[in-house]
Amino acid sequence: MDMVIADNLVKTFPAPDGKEKRAVDGLTFRVGEGQIYGLLGPNGAGKTTSLRMLSGLMAPTSGGAMLAGYDVATQPQEVKRVLGFLTANTGLYQRLTPRELLVYFAQLHGMNKLEAFDKADHLIEWLGLTDFAALRCGALSTGQKQRVNIARALIADPPILIMDEPTLGLDVLSNRIILEYIKRERDRGKTIILSTHYLDEAEDMCDNIGLIYDGTLVAEGTLESLRASTDEQRLSNIFLKIIHASEKVEAAIA
Repeated sequence: MDMVIADNLVKTFPAPDGKEKRAVDGLTFRVGEGQIYGLLGPNGAGKTTSLRMLSGLMAPTSGGAMLAGYDVATQPQEVKRVLGFLTANTGLYQRLTPRELLVYFAQLHGMNKLEAFDKADHLIEWLGLTDFAALRCGALSTGQKQRVNIARALIADPPILIMDEPTLGLDVLSNRIILEYIKRERDRGKTIILSTHYLDEAEDMCDNIGLIYDGTLVAEGTLESLRASTDEQRLSNIFLKIIHASEKVEAAIA
């Protein structure tokens, strides 16, 4: 079953010269149940804009998206119930502790107080938050905050997760905890869209990969199929070959 469908998504923004800039240009892909799909590309390629359109945080200029059979544009409440969204800069309520924050979000999702505390305690133990669960979020390190954000995204146990740069700027331990968590959730049957600059992570994590450049999906497939089509082994080299990076570098320095 296709849990995520992006159908010809387009997003334009006004440019300084008065013209329109296409940040995303006709993005189309599908992600099946229990898969990790890597949406990868350089800065400014359109990844975050694409993920915001998929989650309903940003309206597309044209095109559409479906999550778990719900239309993102016309069924936003249903989409929110099936989606957990995580970014590297998701904010936390600074004066709440991680436990208080998780209980609060659990209750927003309709759990009673006892259920909310049980769910929060389960995630605190599972994600290794016990040592700082009683500290205010404003006092936490970057890695600790990101682990709390993962717990927040998971509090309602949604079947779809969108993760935009979840390990950006994290230390080795926090990085490993988050990557193992993503794999574990995939093995539980969740559908996950992962955007990351760390291509070695994507090589290890993703069942399918979409390479986006200048707003356009330039290649898609398994790592093995991308290797076969480019005669390159490293994902970074695959991407550079597909976009003809050597020609662009020569043109830039000419």
